[in-house]
Amino acid sequence: MTNFLYTYRARISGFGRFVVLAMVLLMVLACDKELEQFPSNAFAKDNFWTSESNANIALTGAYRGAIEYGTQVVPSDWWTYCGIVFMEFATDNAYDRRGDNSTQNRLTDGTLLPNNNVVNGYWKGSYKRIAICNDFLENVGNVDMDQAKIDRMTAEVRFLRAATYFYISQFWGSAPLVTTTLTPDEANNVDKATKAELVAFVISELKAAAEDLPSFAELSGSEAGRASKQAALAFLGRMYLGEKNFAEASKVYKEIIDMGENSIDPDYASLFTPANEASSENIFSTQYFGGQAGNSLPQHAFPAVASGWHIVNPLGSLADAYGFDDGTPLSYDDPRFDYDDMGANRDPRFRYNLLWDGSSFGDKIYDCHPDHSESLDQLTYSKQATRTGYGLRKFFDESFNGNLKTDYGGNVPIIRYAEVLLSYLEAELEAGNPITQQLLDETINKVRGRASVGLPAITETDAATLRPILRNERRIELAFEGQRLWDIFRWGIGDEVLVGDFWGAPFPDSTLYPTTSKKIDPQSRWYVTTKNFRMGIDDVWPIPESEVNVNPKLGN
Repeated sequence: MTNFLYTYRARISGFGRFVVLAMVLLMVLACDKELEQFPSNAFAKDNFWTSESNANIALTGAYRGAIEYGTQVVPSDWWTYCGIVFMEFATDNAYDRRGDNSTQNRLTDGTLLPNNNVVNGYWKGSYKRIAICNDFLENVGNVDMDQAKIDRMTAEVRFLRAATYFYISQFWGSAPLVTTTLTPDEANNVDKATKAELVAFVISELKAAAEDLPSFAELSGSEAGRASKQAALAFLGRMYLGEKNFAEASKVYKEIIDMGENSIDPDYASLFTPANEASSENIFSTQYFGGQAGNSLPQHAFPAVASGWHIVNPLGSLADAYGFDDGTPLSYDDPRFDYDDMGANRDPRFRYNLLWDGSSFGDKIYDCHPDHSESLDQLTYSKQATRTGYGLRKFFDESFNGNLKTDYGGNVPIIRYAEVLLSYLEAELEAGNPITQQLLDETINKVRGRASVGLPAITETDAATLRPILRNERRIELAFEGQRLWDIFRWGIGDEVLVGDFWGAPFPDSTLYPTTSKKIDPQSRWYVTTKNFRMGIDDVWPIPESEVNVNPKLGN
């Protein structure tokens, strides 16, 4: 038995038996015509690295990594819809309809174990992509092609590998640092690198990649989805933020801002649909293509009335984080709060991101009232419907009417310019630099002031008072984009926000609520679950048990 450090190296070596071109070639956007002349399974390692066409195929494999198409409930890669959106199940933003035994929920409810299949999925996917990247970097120089193309491809793959090690460093801390292909014996005896070694590697690689990558504005339309200088710098900024090197984070984010090639889009909702996914706000995204490499999130997350499985259930703690449209915090006691229309008078992003009882979804009405037993989306503990009284609207073109598993082509953003601006403000604040109104207007107020949101400007310049405002803004702006768990870990607030009872929407007029909700709330909110996050345990993931069984050194 061998561990994944070797297994995936063997599978991708030469890419002949790994790359399924019918699904993947669309993700490398400059080489589709060249690829058509080759059958999908005709490559062997000895004769693979012989042409630019094959190098493009290999680059495709590096971008795809372990991304799988079709429905999945355990992540195969950090950048699948499952790896990004379902990560929210482990946070105070969302609940997995499958219930408390969902292994995403177990990441933070106090029951995390080394055999957790979500942790295992991210681990396997990480080292699968790393193995693909290592193979590419060792062999691309053998191809007879223009050196400038080799340099760019090399920079792209170094970025992809470094981004993967970023995640490893932030969620596992100490883990193997593998930069070459390994023999079985080497893989089964590899040592762990320290977190500091992983972090130093990521920083060095991202800096090097940024030097040779084209800037965002230099990408042609046919190159959408490929890495840019801004993508590498944004991950570098994340690395510095995660390690609390705020001065360096600030410099990196300011560099992206000063390049002037990205901007806040006036239309928030369309950023997450095919209509506007090419916006300059979307710096780097997972690419999906309907009918060929489709995004199956609609099947998983559409409400039942629209033939979905309704697996993504926003929690009341997230819903309530969206205040009123004048910028003031939400209060159920405020006369502006309308139990019959919870989207009224609210931060517009509440309406863009969530579904609530009585709201519309396309040409249908989302009816999740616990008293309405005739509704497919009735709030219960048993139906294939909401468990919180809320549903997901973000990421969806509501007019879509194709096959929910295969035909939707909406991308999933990995880095948006909004994150860059909010992270720059955070870096400045945490570095102890003066907070000025100009800085606020150039960062958080651009995000919340976009035309389709239009919230009043923040004027608070006291760092201690601004911090919770900024953190809440980040939460509601980036909801379901896979950032929340990392934010909770790096802010050290898991014992504050992931402990205790979690509630859904309020239904004060429900006659069934007193006898149906498993716990009763004075505000008539539906009981969802209870978490017991263990600080110092659940914020450092265990290396999968199956890996430690092969190589006990990984458990030390």
